[in-house]
Order: sequence, then C-alpha cells, then structure tokens
Amino acid sequence: MWLINSSIGRKLVMSMSGLFLVLFLLFHVTMNVAAVFSAEAYNTICSLLGANWYAVLGTLVLAAGFVVHLVYATVLTLQNRKARGTDRYAVSTRPKNVEWASQNMFVLGVIVIGFIVLHFTHFWYHMMYAELSGHETVTLSGQTISTHDGAAFIRYYFSNPIIVVLYLIWYVAIWFHLTHGFWSALQTVGINNTLWLKRWQFIGNIFTTVVMLCFAAVTLFFYINSLFFSEGYVDLHHLINN
Repeated sequence: MWLINSSIGRKLVMSMSGLFLVLFLLFHVTMNVAAVFSAEAYNTICSLLGANWYAVLGTLVLAAGFVVHLVYATVLTLQNRKARGTDRYAVSTRPKNVEWASQNMFVLGVIVIGFIVLHFTHFWYHMMYAELSGHETVTLSGQTISTHDGAAFIRYYFSNPIIVVLYLIWYVAIWFHLTHGFWSALQTVGINNTLWLKRWQFIGNIFTTVVMLCFAAVTLFFYINSLFFSEGYVDLHHLINN
C-alpha cells in the first residue's frame, strides 16, 4: 500500500495525523481557558467527556493519532538519515533560510511526547481512568480530590512551581514543533504554491503563538492564584461579579 511503502505516502499520513492533533490542541486550549473563567463550566465539559463510551473511544482515537504520528515521524527520520549517510556530519552550521525547528523536528517531537506522558499521568490517569475504575476520589500528597472535579486537578498541579516550569518548557517545545509542522503539513497535502505557502506560514505562526500563549496564561493564572488564594480558589467569573 503506497501510504505505507512510499515516502510520499508516509509524509501524507504523518501530516494528516499532525493536523488532527492540531485540532485537538485547539479544543483542549478552549477547555483550559474556560477553567479560568469558571470552574463549574470546566467541570461541566469534563463531565461530558468523562467515563462515557464516546469519551473512551475518543481517547483511543487520540492515542492512535499520537502513535501514528510518532511512528511515521520515526520511520521518515531514519529513512532520511540512511539516505544522507555520512553527509549529515559534513556540515556543522545551519544552512541559510532553513529553520532550526525543521532540522530538529524529531527531537522536538520526542520532547513533546515525553511531556504528553507526564500530562496523561497527571490528568487522564487520575481522572478518567480512576473514574472508569470505580473510584470517586483520589489522594494526592494527602489531598483528597474528586475524580469529577477537573478544576481541582488543575489547581493542585499548577500550584507546584516545578510542574509549572515543566509545562512551560513543554509549551515552548510544542511552539517550535508546530511553527514548522503546521505549514509543512499543509504543503504535503497540496498547498504548496509560493503565494499560499507564505500565507500559511504566517497563519501557522500566529495560530501556534496564540494557542501556546493561552496554555501558558492558564498555567500561570492558576499558579498565581495559588499564591494569593492559598485557602481557596477565585476564578475570573467570581472576580467580575464581585
């Protein structure tokens, strides 16, 4: 099958799976921003995506997308290195007009995947999996949290400065990965003329920057909130209406 056996087919699969993950990021950041304005709104979204058959199916599809993207990226990277042979060691400087991210996409991808595992451990494992396993609460560092209270998990994890720094590093890695991957994927699926390629590069940079800044803003909001409201939590909805 050409999608598996040909280089173009592999690039197409990797690009399509990457664009699918970009859409998930957009949905995810929308959820996170909702948590800033209202914990109740965020928990309502979480309840719709909780221990339901469609949520489990969606998680499996998402996981499959990550696996496919990583596998194809690995295959293409190994294929390219084999094709270049020892030539990749001959030049120590980056060629002109070649993005740093484009030369380090695989490394950036590995970093991103590593942090995704951490993220799943923090949230999916202690929330969705725990709920599927029949647990109503989990205990983290002596603190009991309901598996139905997604906002409480955000408050708990993002009150830890080490975790906050790790997540900020993750966002930077995703930014570098996407600023190249976004337009590169669109180029692979056929948007490769000079005019639109430049436009998609610009749109991709703006989109990625806005999304990653929103993720970072949410993370920092909850951390700062934990410093000033250590005995509780004040969301923007509460502040606006009081």
